Amino acid sequence: MHFKIAMVLLLAASFIFAQDDYKPWIKAERERHEKTIQLSKIQYPGDTKIDVSYYGLELTVTANPNYIFGAVTIDIKVDTTSIDNCFLDLQNALSIDSVYLNGNATANFTHTSNKININLDRTYSQNETFSVKVFYQGTPGSSGFGSFEFGYHGGTPIIWTLSEPYGAPDWFPCKDTPADKVDSSDVWITVADNLIPVSNGTLENITNNGNGTHTYYWKNHYTIAHYLISLAITNYQQYDTYFHYGQNDSMVINHFVYPESFNSVKTYLDETDDMLEVFSEFYGPYPFINEKYGHAEMEWGGAMEHQTCSSMGFWGTGVVSHELAHQWYGDMITCKDWHHIWLNEGFATYSEAVYLEARDGQGEYNTQIANEMGYAKTANGTIWVQDISSVWEIFNGARSYAKGACVLHMLRGVVGDSTFFNILRAYSDDPTVKYGVAVTEDFQAIAESVYGQSLDYFFQEWIYGENYPKYTVNWSKNLVSGNTYQIDLNIVQNVNVNPSYFTMPIRIRFNTSLGDTVVTVFNNAQNQNFQFNINGDPASINFDYGNWILDDLLLVTNSEILSTPSEFKLEQNYPNPFNPSTTIKYSISTKSFVTLKIFNILGKEMTTIVNKELDAGSYEVEFDAATLNSGVYFYKLEAGSFSETKKMLLMK
Repeated sequence: MHFKIAMVLLLAASFIFAQDDYKPWIKAERERHEKTIQLSKIQYPGDTKIDVSYYGLELTVTANPNYIFGAVTIDIKVDTTSIDNCFLDLQNALSIDSVYLNGNATANFTHTSNKININLDRTYSQNETFSVKVFYQGTPGSSGFGSFEFGYHGGTPIIWTLSEPYGAPDWFPCKDTPADKVDSSDVWITVADNLIPVSNGTLENITNNGNGTHTYYWKNHYTIAHYLISLAITNYQQYDTYFHYGQNDSMVINHFVYPESFNSVKTYLDETDDMLEVFSEFYGPYPFINEKYGHAEMEWGGAMEHQTCSSMGFWGTGVVSHELAHQWYGDMITCKDWHHIWLNEGFATYSEAVYLEARDGQGEYNTQIANEMGYAKTANGTIWVQDISSVWEIFNGARSYAKGACVLHMLRGVVGDSTFFNILRAYSDDPTVKYGVAVTEDFQAIAESVYGQSLDYFFQEWIYGENYPKYTVNWSKNLVSGNTYQIDLNIVQNVNVNPSYFTMPIRIRFNTSLGDTVVTVFNNAQNQNFQFNINGDPASINFDYGNWILDDLLLVTNSEILSTPSEFKLEQNYPNPFNPSTTIKYSISTKSFVTLKIFNILGKEMTTIVNKELDAGSYEVEFDAATLNSGVYFYKLEAGSFSETKKMLLMK
């Protein structure tokens, strides 16, 4: 018998992945305030009759009192037959002083139900353009994850924004949908002259106003989703590094951090150019190469991929690489609606493993993927988010992040390494989505074009299906001649609902007298038989060799074992010491309820890898300890009244 555990901690109740054990910044993204779940009522999709092409934000922000004065210019094109009115999204907490049309005429408007309903000066036909400028003021609200926050660090004011997914109307009038990206944006920020205001794009000008304030003018030259426009304001220490992307070309990386934080985070700041190099190689050139990349520290336990300048409340290699990868997947290519958020978060989460693989090698990639798989197995529902009225549902860590990342890992396994990264580069460069928006079907079409085959089965089951496959495998061998053996293999999947079974190519390694042989079978039935020949006498198999599928292997049996064991027996694991996996064999002489558990040296149960009734026979388990630290562990077999414990040593 062969049993595989992709993530040892998953099965132990006390070690089910909590958000803070998994990725602290994702915990913050989901759980900052319990109340936000009630506050995040859906605003999507904005006024469908208009197409917004430009935002110009002129803002004066004060910290004492907490207040903003705003004048926002919005360029609009008519996106229907004709209109004589339109609406913008803005929370009622902010009061509107006036609305101007085309720079001069005041417009009649109402501001109710968090919408500005504007009567236009005439009827505008399809594709005609006009401009709206809204003057407003007040103390912004703070829904979602902190759409507009006032706070302090070390006694100094810190003001920051995080609008994803529905928070932008808390602080500026907009069309609240990720589908309608504007061609460019400007932000003028006036603040006290002891504070530095940071935003997207390039710093064009600093004006000293002569009254204790100054105005920073930031210009974004690229398309941008409204929720990626950001502010971060405090007494920043600026630290610049450079990404050298050509022999004579470089791009500045602006790091804006608290003076008291600089020494503790400098390591991650200095690593950013390495990350840019890795992602540029695998995904294509950095999308905003003519502007900048950077970080702006904020008071939050998470981080947010604001275009060209990620807002950082948490530091580490994982989160820094995650937010940087979003510049390709989330910022340059933005999910068209929040149902498809995995195109943002799954891609960024997978990129953490891509960077570790480039920096530290295949082993670190495998460990990271094993962690993601362990957490992904706790996901409920489809990766395609069914309820986008809830921030909790959109940013579900197990589903949108971890399982989304596993989908990309599995796609890599299906198509192969070179084709997979060709797919990502093609996706980044495809004119239908580059600097635009995408849904899953866009990515699927590009992947199929590069791969040359349909991948519909894959995307339907993993994006629109639920759960993951659980396999039971039986195999036998028959000598054909010489060293050639015929293998009879039966694969059975547990009954699932959506889909009823998973279709996947599966790698199987046969450990033979002549060495290892890897065979790939295409499993496309719930109960399926395969027959093929291999060279060498096979002693055992490794099912899903390489851990390319989000799955559980419930049981592997070899029907060649015909005799009933005469006694209960637990054998010494092999190899021992091991890193990271080892095989445990045991025998039971009568049908029994069997448990096999792993304990640490203090006697604390780490996981249960067998917990079921088994017929008399000989069995084996493959135990994967990729997520455990080096040290002494114990494994204990109980079957009926039989109990035995043995020691094993994990050495990394």
